[in-house]
Amino acid sequence: MKGNSQAGIGPEELLSVGQLAETVRELRQSVAALQQTVTELQVENARLKQQLKDRDGQHPTQRLQEEYSLAAEDKRAGGKRRKKQKSTRRGRRTTEEKLAQANRHEEVFPEGVSPDDCTLHLSRVVRRIENGRAVLVAYHVYRGPGGEVSTIPGALGRSEYGIEIHVALTFMVFIVRLSMDKVCQQFEFFWGLKLAKSQADALLNRLSRQWEPEFDTLCTLLANSAVVHADETGWSINSVWAFLSEQVRIILFGVHKDGATLATLLPKDLFSGVLVSDDAAVYRDFTLAQKCWAHLIRKAIRLTLLQPDNREYRTFLTGLLELYRNACQIKRDRRLKPATREQKVLSLENDLWTLCGERYKDPAPPATDAEHDFVNLVNELLRLMEVEELFTFVIHPAVPGTNNESERTLRDAASDRKTGRTSKTIRGARRRTVLTSVLESLRLSLPDFTLNHVHEEVAHWLTTGRSRFRQLLEAMNLPPPESSPLDNLLSVTGV
Repeated sequence: MKGNSQAGIGPEELLSVGQLAETVRELRQSVAALQQTVTELQVENARLKQQLKDRDGQHPTQRLQEEYSLAAEDKRAGGKRRKKQKSTRRGRRTTEEKLAQANRHEEVFPEGVSPDDCTLHLSRVVRRIENGRAVLVAYHVYRGPGGEVSTIPGALGRSEYGIEIHVALTFMVFIVRLSMDKVCQQFEFFWGLKLAKSQADALLNRLSRQWEPEFDTLCTLLANSAVVHADETGWSINSVWAFLSEQVRIILFGVHKDGATLATLLPKDLFSGVLVSDDAAVYRDFTLAQKCWAHLIRKAIRLTLLQPDNREYRTFLTGLLELYRNACQIKRDRRLKPATREQKVLSLENDLWTLCGERYKDPAPPATDAEHDFVNLVNELLRLMEVEELFTFVIHPAVPGTNNESERTLRDAASDRKTGRTSKTIRGARRRTVLTSVLESLRLSLPDFTLNHVHEEVAHWLTTGRSRFRQLLEAMNLPPPESSPLDNLLSVTGV
């Protein structure tokens, strides 16, 4: 008792053997429960790791190929639908009623045939835009003695809308990126043309089908271009990809961001030009390539912003900027011959090695995340220099040193993705791909990109059956595509 008092333990604080045994038993139960919890957490951790491995590279939200609107669900269910209220409209108007409302009448005769030898084949009305107003024109098409039938100028097939209306609608929806409702309001406000949303959708589908062969022709021209810019970003369906050359502009919506897509547009056995891109793995192993200096310089700028007081990062950025500016100055010097340019490139490579060499030889592992990024940047620069993809723009002055043009082309698509103004089906992505690519290619080739000039150009296609893209293909002695790249990339049955 005396020893216990000296140790500071009172008699009432001593535990009996039974109490100690009970405490040990409770502790063992707690340990067993904790071990069970640890085992369950390990199993759950393994399951989650496997899920992350399975979903590596996939979008976190599962994407559906089918429509998931209320109307689509009613169609799939096949059950009884709520009866629609009976419309007050009388239905489709007869041709006679439309002809009676026409603002004017025109007769269309086959070329080279006397009107006296022709007989009336059909009469049809077409809505046109003339002098800033919508007019209804009645066309009376005549048949020649040999069965010759002329087509209505500036009209697609049996469409009752002029090609200028198709083009204006396409430009406002896919280039200006207005909603279909707003476009219909503008048509009525500016031109007095009443156009329902369903009619606008049908007109876009009609023009898209008409221009699909032109898109395939653009793909052939792209594969035979001297310089091609390429870039990609995520979209509502898969990705959107931009391919820009001196001749065409192709924007692919809803395609996969993989080597198969790139091989369809730029097969390595056919494309012999220079590919300007970032350093993504999908763009590697081309014969001639130029990697984007803007991407590399931005990485160096990021390091100086993360650690403003780090002199090594600041010195490296200054040296890299000076090196790029010297390269641009050599590129702009038109007096230099190819052999001289190659000698200048050797000097630039020596300067780059001097800038990166010491850090490249340092065997010490990176101590921080910023240091790890710095080492990766140094290795990337030297690797691109070794495979001759860093100073291609110096040897070939027609090649730019950055890929900024294709990045700017994708800004609108990226904005649409953020605001939910994208296509939700492959069918819609296919339509957007065709219409956007053809219009943007016309912007590149026409001296004045206006509605009147585009209308004249497209109307000429309808008359001659040969677009300016097909004429360019023939001038380059290139055969038409054997298969449709559009069908290979965005295959939709029943389009």
